[in-house]
Amino acid sequence: METRIIKDTISKEELKALAHEQYGDIIKVAVDVTQEIMGVGGELHIDIQSLLIEQENSQGQDTWGINLYLEKTGDEFIEFDSMINLKPLLGNKTRGVESLEVQNKIREIVGKLVK
Repeated sequence: METRIIKDTISKEELKALAHEQYGDIIKVAVDVTQEIMGVGGELHIDIQSLLIEQENSQGQDTWGINLYLEKTGDEFIEFDSMINLKPLLGNKTRGVESLEVQNKIREIVGKLVK
């Protein structure tokens, strides 16, 4: 599956085409909340995060893993669940994103980049 870094926008149709190759209506995403960019596609969140670190100089503490359910809307569109979210030194001790502030920032970035 192709992994792409999104700095401007991507359509839901493009995401669906990428997702179809791997998981159907779900696509894995890593969001850099500092640079306000995201990587999409790929088999594992860690692979997407690694691409952001290598190509965009993202930092591990700034990247969060989510899944986008492309056939859903509203609160069901984004799932905050990834192994890369385990950041005990930052107080995040689960696969989810415990901080509402970080969750809202991720929603804002996804809303800006996915059209």
